Amino acid sequence: MSGAARNRHWADLGESTFVAGIWLLYGLHRLTGRWGFRLVLAPVVLFHWLSRPGLRRDSLQYLRRLHDYRPVFAKPPGWPQGLRHVALFAETMLDKLLAIAGRYPVERVTIVGAGPLRQAAAAGQGGIIVTAHIGCLELCRALIDDGGAFRLNVLVHTAHAQDFNRILQRLNPHSRVRLIEVTEIDVGTAMLLSEKVAAGEFVAIAGDRIPVRQSKTVLVDFLGHPAQFPVGPYVLAGLLKCPLYMLSCLHAGRGYAIRFDLLAQQVLLPRGQREQALQKHAEQYVFALSELLHESPYDWFNFFPFWDQTT
Repeated sequence: MSGAARNRHWADLGESTFVAGIWLLYGLHRLTGRWGFRLVLAPVVLFHWLSRPGLRRDSLQYLRRLHDYRPVFAKPPGWPQGLRHVALFAETMLDKLLAIAGRYPVERVTIVGAGPLRQAAAAGQGGIIVTAHIGCLELCRALIDDGGAFRLNVLVHTAHAQDFNRILQRLNPHSRVRLIEVTEIDVGTAMLLSEKVAAGEFVAIAGDRIPVRQSKTVLVDFLGHPAQFPVGPYVLAGLLKCPLYMLSCLHAGRGYAIRFDLLAQQVLLPRGQREQALQKHAEQYVFALSELLHESPYDWFNFFPFWDQTT
């Protein structure tokens, strides 16, 4: 592979999930149930895996680096683990839709740490939530959308945000979740988010994808290799003077485990030590992410050359 192809930004790879495909997945499950869905999906996943060498390479690179960093498999991962990785992603896509529609069985989900966020929302205190492309985060949004004061705004770096907003509206007209498309966090975006946090709402932003446009990143050791990570979540939390949380949702048994962790009650970026403070917050996030992946190795869904990104 050429250096130019290897170093393409993740956003240039396009979205592999389209609205038509989303409705096809959802309709298939409604007709056949989970097992029928799996039977039909199996050959599709296999074809997808066999026909996309880049997908195979990037999946195995992640799984092998995770295993080398701290062994999680009985032996170094190969094609069976890579195929399972892609298959789990496909099944997770279904769970995302079921979660948005309120059709996922809540008895299969455990939630830890949501109490302080609900209390803060009720008191009119919002915050920044840093997430990752792990597990079924849509399930977190749907379950915490319980008719209380909690409102969630999700920043996404994709032109498909309006399409997904329409899906949210169709599947759950009363959803308190809103997707906001951004290519960079400029003054206008910062003001909008400041108003939402001041109104007791929460803003979720992924901490494991660099911004679409040229923006600040830091180099952090991730699974034994240096990688670029954005500092946007920490800059926002510092600018808005609000708490910073981390949200994860991983497969656990036949369901999922949702967890909220407080990373900082207030993000301080002292003048003269701003760069060091941003580096420290990014390293804290990456350490937490690494621990989550060790717990559930197949739950990370960044299918592109993660360590070879350019900003």
